[in-house]
Amino acid sequence: MLRTVVRDDDGSHRSGEEGYSRGCIMTESSTRTQPPGAAEEPDGQLRERVYRVLTLVIQLVLVAGVVGFVLLRDWPNAVLTTLVIVLTLIPRLLKRWFRVDVPPEFQLVAALFVFCAIFLGTSLGFYGRFLWWDTALHTTSGCLLGIVGFIAVFLINGTDHRPEGMRVSLIAVFGFTFAVTLGVFWEIYEFVADNLIPGLDMQVVETGVDDTMIDMIVNLIGAAVIALLGYIFCRTGRQSFIVDGVCKFVRRNPRLFNRGPER
Repeated sequence: MLRTVVRDDDGSHRSGEEGYSRGCIMTESSTRTQPPGAAEEPDGQLRERVYRVLTLVIQLVLVAGVVGFVLLRDWPNAVLTTLVIVLTLIPRLLKRWFRVDVPPEFQLVAALFVFCAIFLGTSLGFYGRFLWWDTALHTTSGCLLGIVGFIAVFLINGTDHRPEGMRVSLIAVFGFTFAVTLGVFWEIYEFVADNLIPGLDMQVVETGVDDTMIDMIVNLIGAAVIALLGYIFCRTGRQSFIVDGVCKFVRRNPRLFNRGPER
């Protein structure tokens, strides 16, 4: 159990005994966090099993897709779908090669995103069939990058707790700007790729600037939603998918964070 300090932006705070999942963002640097490998709550273990099973289902569907494309002699899509399978295995490779443990819920979300973006969107032509497909994925990418932005705060500061004096609002703003900036970089990549590879049409020639602006706007909306939710849950100390996932990542990768005494 941890003594947590829930700090408001006006500097006030309140203390109490809380579990690690609520404490990793709010604990003071002098507080000792739950060691990696500690037992999870029974319901938490069940949820993790469900996440892993769903991720496995996605991977099995992808394998079936590869087999189908091979039988149809559709080699470009067979290779593309194989690439998607490799992407869904990256979390396991990170754990094996670099000892970076990605929580199962993040693995599921990442696998589902590349499944929808590449396999359904490109290989099965959902971008052409459903005009809203690209917009939905750009919104989702804003949300995912916003979560990565929250984790980046701890990585940049080399700490497993909210740095002393850093307001929750600053963490939320950083996560938001982090996601929006990467979204801009992605649009630049699409522009460069379209100009270097004839016929690629990632930005859709017919719509041009409109397509780019819509992508950037929905990416901004997704990032704003995550920043707002992260801010609310950090301020209140309530459980949430965002905060719980970030805390799990921090707890499972102690070597990435400095656990030294407070200076």
